[in-house]
Amino acid sequence: MESHPLVGIRVLIFGGRRLRGFEYPPLAGVGGGMNSDNTNNFGYQKELQPFANTLRKNMTKAEACLWKFVLRAGNMKGFIFRRQRPVLKYIADFMCKELMLVIEVDGITHQQEEVNEKDKIKQKDLEYAGFKVIRFNDEEVLNDIENVRREIEFNVEEIQGRKEIPPPNPRQRGTATP
Repeated sequence: MESHPLVGIRVLIFGGRRLRGFEYPPLAGVGGGMNSDNTNNFGYQKELQPFANTLRKNMTKAEACLWKFVLRAGNMKGFIFRRQRPVLKYIADFMCKELMLVIEVDGITHQQEEVNEKDKIKQKDLEYAGFKVIRFNDEEVLNDIENVRREIEFNVEEIQGRKEIPPPNPRQRGTATP
């Protein structure tokens, strides 16, 4: 978080995009000891919703491709993924509540040391809360989406087998029909 040099407005940078006036809500993470499950709507933070909406409307090209060609409408083995989902004190690029899986797409700004450190803290907090986090960079998504799809499928199958999660009901809203 930094102050804008001209007007003194606090801004938060998400994947190279700035959100004005953002303040983290007081909660969670490793320090707060919050877990994510169905009793607390998987760490959903209503206060972050306006910022999640902004990010959803301004997705990067890689995020849009991953959403359109891999995760949208139950395409990933029938599981529902949500995009730009508030969870704990963060906004996850993509999240599946049933699998407790978060998928992050990192752009070029994530190579900066400061952003990379924040990513590590975010991942540690999400894993502590019970999520599995997998990361791809923009180039992987844009240039090799089939390998990205296979990697996500592998993780979905692994989580499904480990937690004995049955396949989603195809009649649920938002899932693919047989």
